[in-house]
Amino acid sequence: MSKLSEIDQYLWMVGGSAGALALTGVAAASAFYLSTRPKPEKPLVTLHEQSLLETGPEMVRVSKFYKDAKNGRYLRYLHDDTRTLYDTFRRGVKESNNGHCLGWREGPNKPYMWQTYNETLLRAKNFGSGLICQGLVPGQNTFVGIYSQNCPEWVMTEQAAYCYSMVIVPLYDTLGANACAFIVNQTEMSVVVCEDDKKANLLLDQSPRCLRKLITIKEVSPSTHQRARSRGVEILKFSDVEIQGAQKDHPCLPPKPDNVCTICYTSGTTGMPKGVMLTHENVVASMCSVIMQLGEHRPMKNDIMISFLPLAHMLERCCENALYMVGGAVGFYSGDIRRLGDDLVALKPTMMPAVPRLLNRLYDRAQAEISNSKLKKLMFNMALSAKESELKRGIVRSDSLWDKLVFRKVREGMGGRIRIMVVGSAPLAGNVLTFARCALGCLIVEGYGQTECTAPVTLTVQGDHVPEHVGPPVACCKVKLVDVPEMEYYASQGQGEVCVQGANVFKGYFKEPEKTREVIDQDGWHHTGDVGKWLQNGTLKIIDRRKHIFKLSQGEYIVPEKIENIYIRSQYVEQVFVHGESLKSCVVAIVVPDVDVVKCWALENGIKGTFTELCEDSRVKKIILDDMLQWGRTAGLKTFEQVKDIYLHPDPFSVQNGLLTPTMKAKRPEIRSYFKPQIEDMYNQLE
Repeated sequence: MSKLSEIDQYLWMVGGSAGALALTGVAAASAFYLSTRPKPEKPLVTLHEQSLLETGPEMVRVSKFYKDAKNGRYLRYLHDDTRTLYDTFRRGVKESNNGHCLGWREGPNKPYMWQTYNETLLRAKNFGSGLICQGLVPGQNTFVGIYSQNCPEWVMTEQAAYCYSMVIVPLYDTLGANACAFIVNQTEMSVVVCEDDKKANLLLDQSPRCLRKLITIKEVSPSTHQRARSRGVEILKFSDVEIQGAQKDHPCLPPKPDNVCTICYTSGTTGMPKGVMLTHENVVASMCSVIMQLGEHRPMKNDIMISFLPLAHMLERCCENALYMVGGAVGFYSGDIRRLGDDLVALKPTMMPAVPRLLNRLYDRAQAEISNSKLKKLMFNMALSAKESELKRGIVRSDSLWDKLVFRKVREGMGGRIRIMVVGSAPLAGNVLTFARCALGCLIVEGYGQTECTAPVTLTVQGDHVPEHVGPPVACCKVKLVDVPEMEYYASQGQGEVCVQGANVFKGYFKEPEKTREVIDQDGWHHTGDVGKWLQNGTLKIIDRRKHIFKLSQGEYIVPEKIENIYIRSQYVEQVFVHGESLKSCVVAIVVPDVDVVKCWALENGIKGTFTELCEDSRVKKIILDDMLQWGRTAGLKTFEQVKDIYLHPDPFSVQNGLLTPTMKAKRPEIRSYFKPQIEDMYNQLE
């Protein structure tokens, strides 16, 4: 009896048998949490020292991921028998066990259809053989153009060229008709694989004499056939060339690692584009370095990647070819960026190369969602805070309570299965990157690179949650900074122009030896034109651009992009272009305001009118200018660096209106020319 009364006493203390039951539940829940709580993932390198400093006065930094890097060697490949893009695809065939390779949708609301690795390889080989039937000669002197959006035929054309050691030359809409004609002429291409009627006609508009055949993926109209004939150009169907090639079955002529695989024309901000010659070794070295650095997160054969960034650019090409090497699958978006969300939901990818613009939209949409509800805002901030504290402990996951309550819609909008995202091509704001890492619950790495370096030069390390830097050098190259005295950047102070040497550095600009010598010095260092800063932990931060600097009349140097990167932080500013002249003593700016923010402010302040009318309102101009100047003061801009006047323009700079390059960089001469009257008017008013 005494034992029973003892138990009764304890039950009373915890609130009787119901309390005991509750206590048991808490204990069970605690035990479950302890057994299932996420374990921090250990970074592959120590985060306080992410790169190695070579001995010597130049302070060259190399990767810690490759043990021979400190001996002056670079990672060139991961497998002895896989040293060209011809080899990598064939490795993928074996690795995948003839699994899914290329996927596409026939239309909206349709499921993805798939082509296997063996089918893809056979069709590519047949198409390459068909090109030989059409008079092309195997080898390095034959250039095959491709002018198409991302699709299975793009990849098959690429692999077809590699079967016979030919060189792929991508064309893309935003180059413009003049530049496309220039490229066809410079490379003396006789054959271009072309997507559709529209693109065929764009090429025929300025049909260069060397162009003899267009091979179209989709049907073209009889009038286009007639137009081509009148210009001495024959139009063939992609499928017909495949059939012809299958019948002849010409033997392959595989490429060597030092053979050129592609000439990738950079749009540039001035003049005609330059053809960057990249070898098979360049691309394989870049891919393998990134795969090595990703460790357990590297691409695998059960991965599916969404292809929507242009294949004409090297970020997308490297990502796709890396996936083919391991036997993964690539699904192409429908071709309409407005339907990308539908494609993501249908495909459910696990991998995704992305650009900051996409993550910015994701962030803006989330902010808009919570803006009208205090409760939603509170929940969002609590979720963000909780997930960020996990990130700092090295925990990346998408199955927490906060993921289910707050971030589920964001993740499902991206298909629900993303596990790794590689972001590049432009700077990404720290708050946006942190939000994306928390909301998507996946590894997001940010890289820095150039076409001339076959995409990556540096890449952030898994486990490093700190944003606003681009990580340490990848294993295929080494990086140093050199003095830029006119901008007061000195390598001895850990700042200077970023220079790269390694297996990923291009051979040179096609038929442009002088321009090649301008950027590759005698020792093989490529001078990127970007200004970087080494952080204490051995990572690189891009802080400036060497080009686009000018002197004001009083002799002060102005770096407009530095000023623009500060003003863009203003909530009122969507885009900004800062302009100055050597005969003037101050700078002015063209500002494209943020539509939603300006309309909201106008509504709160009782100002009516269309967005164009608001841009002409002096009160709107004052609030925007004052906010920009405040941001400038906070960031430490000198008085002469602050704009003295702004012009508000309602329409964004875009690729379509010719004011941005395809990689979303400002075409400075074009913007200057476009807004010449407004710039002159601002200077006249200031005088």
